[in-house]
Amino acid sequence: MSDFTVRTTCSYCSVGCNLDISVKDGKASLKPNKEYPVNQGFCCPKGFHLLPPMQSDQRGTDPLIRDAQGIMQPVSWQQANQEFVRRFKAVMEKHGPESVAFLSTGQIPMEEMALLGSVTKFGMGWIHGDGNTRQCMATAAVAYKQAFGFDAPPFTYEDFEESDLLVFVGSNPVINHPIMWNRVKKNEKNPTIVVIDPRKTETTQEADIHLQITPKSDLHLLYGVTRILIEQDWIDHDYIRESTEDFQGLKDFVMAMDLDEASRHCGISTETMFDLARRIHEATAASFWWTMGVNQSHQATRTAQALINIALITHNIGRPGTGANSITGQANAMGSRLYSNTTSLLGGYAFTNPEHREHVASQLSIPVDRIPDKNSLPYHKILEAVRNGSIKGLWIIATNPGHSWINKTEFFQALENLDVLAVQDLYPTTETARYADIYLPAAGSPEKSGTFINSERRIGIVQKALDPPGNAKSDFEIFKGLAQAWGCGDLFTGWTNPEAVFRILQRISKGQPCDISGIEGYQMIIDRRGVQWPYPQDADANQEFYSRDHRRLFEDGRYFTPSGKAQLLYDPIAELPEVPDEQYPVILITGRGTMMQFHTQTRTGKVPFIQKKTRSHAYAQINPQDAQDLGIEHEGKVRVTSRRGTVVVDALVEDAVAPGQIFMPMHYPPTNWLTYPSFDPHSFEPSYKFAAVRLSAVGPQEDYQEPQPSLQAAAPAQGAP
Repeated sequence: MSDFTVRTTCSYCSVGCNLDISVKDGKASLKPNKEYPVNQGFCCPKGFHLLPPMQSDQRGTDPLIRDAQGIMQPVSWQQANQEFVRRFKAVMEKHGPESVAFLSTGQIPMEEMALLGSVTKFGMGWIHGDGNTRQCMATAAVAYKQAFGFDAPPFTYEDFEESDLLVFVGSNPVINHPIMWNRVKKNEKNPTIVVIDPRKTETTQEADIHLQITPKSDLHLLYGVTRILIEQDWIDHDYIRESTEDFQGLKDFVMAMDLDEASRHCGISTETMFDLARRIHEATAASFWWTMGVNQSHQATRTAQALINIALITHNIGRPGTGANSITGQANAMGSRLYSNTTSLLGGYAFTNPEHREHVASQLSIPVDRIPDKNSLPYHKILEAVRNGSIKGLWIIATNPGHSWINKTEFFQALENLDVLAVQDLYPTTETARYADIYLPAAGSPEKSGTFINSERRIGIVQKALDPPGNAKSDFEIFKGLAQAWGCGDLFTGWTNPEAVFRILQRISKGQPCDISGIEGYQMIIDRRGVQWPYPQDADANQEFYSRDHRRLFEDGRYFTPSGKAQLLYDPIAELPEVPDEQYPVILITGRGTMMQFHTQTRTGKVPFIQKKTRSHAYAQINPQDAQDLGIEHEGKVRVTSRRGTVVVDALVEDAVAPGQIFMPMHYPPTNWLTYPSFDPHSFEPSYKFAAVRLSAVGPQEDYQEPQPSLQAAAPAQGAP
């Protein structure tokens, strides 16, 4: 066997670290690439342990079909494809094309996402399909699209090193994005670091200033700061006039605010708000960074846009070290946003625009009537439709909503109404796959090829180093096989391999803000150490700009709106969907708990090193005063109850949370039995960060507890361990 080394991009978070996988004598090893401008020779523990989950004995090796006794039986790919087609076509024939849907991911390559969305919507005639990017990045995508005219994060990682004021809102990069934090630590400008977060996190410990606001009071604070900036004339009038619209409306709106009332909501003084505004004014280059603490909220889009507004009116955008900068969640959430063909047509086009449909159809050489003229239902509406019985067939790919969905009681109740559930994943053992009627075993990222797009719009390569186990296939091969079995394979004859699909996406993107038509194939992505979009065909005409390793958007003050100006957007502050009361007096906050674990632990939970370094059971951080009042002991157990469920978890008595609040990490199954299912009205992203609960101490003899779905899980395959 020949020895070789390939380049790949880590498939966990959105940082986009590049790794070199070497295979010698049939054994694979991995190390971070030292030359890549993203990670510069570093990566976090998850990236270092990217390979062990591929060798787990829980990997799926054969397609499985549930038999009449509820046992998952191994079958051939031909049988699995035929059963998939038979059952989903039967649903569509009985209930129509809107009776089936798929839920996809932010963690498979862009080319696979594009193929899935195209096969289902152009080939199979499906209307509805969304990705789990909806759970993390929909808010940022909508906020940018409404404000800038396109989903366009403006920054580059170099801005971490160029700012003299960095403001992190609902973001904990020390553990969530440690490679980004390395860039902050390299900043030689002696920057002031401000963290706005209701919890004392690892990042607040590194910050100069921690504004420990009341949960979900961000909008009160940001509108208050905006008022102070305008009132004190700490704004850039020329930039506002030349590059923004509706400043007068924003001014009238915030000037009508009561700063004292905003202060009471936030739990900080008006003097503290004034101090933040002053620091923004005095900074040479201020940057504003947010992630799920903003995105996952009942009024998330306007909160993100409040940060965008501040950056715009102070001209802290388009310059080095500035920007209203959303840190993406998953490895390819940006690829999902632009090219998955779910909530927008390939390349950021619109399903509802006839000219856009004509353009995409001409580029794909397919009849235009193959392209739906309506948008898909968003994720939560798909599950509502499953619950009410209007969607009867569901295909879930590379995601695990049986663990991650908000108030997951409703998720399992919805599954009971399906005629068919197909799950495509690395493992048939996930909380979701256990309930499948059809299971399709997929390859992991080191076992296939394609590209990811990271937070700074950088397209990174994914190259195959390993073969998947048994009869498992790449998602690309699975989608192609199902298209052939469905009878629509002739529409995708040119989609021969991932790089061929990349070429197709390049053609479609030409002329769009995300234009990648000038990239000369995968080798250029490797040689150039990733390529940020846009990279149009005429890039050679402006080599001074396009030859840079780091490129930011909007340097010229022009945006993607019809007027070329950014929109200043605002709304009255909405009431909280669920408020604490006498019965449920405590606020539950959720989020990432450690650098080691990722999301639902589908992969990191199978890495022995990570399991040794992290807690094996779910836990709740509880303020010492609350613990004393309720008789809860540190490292004892606590019962946490919401209106949706009850769980018993470990109690960690720490001052990381304020009195009247608890924090539970999302990595553990019990957490989302408790969360409250509210959604932002613009992005439809779930509000994971706020729910009302009550606490009670339990005795040491009581075991861990969480609700169990009423749905019958599939029995393991015969002969399986």
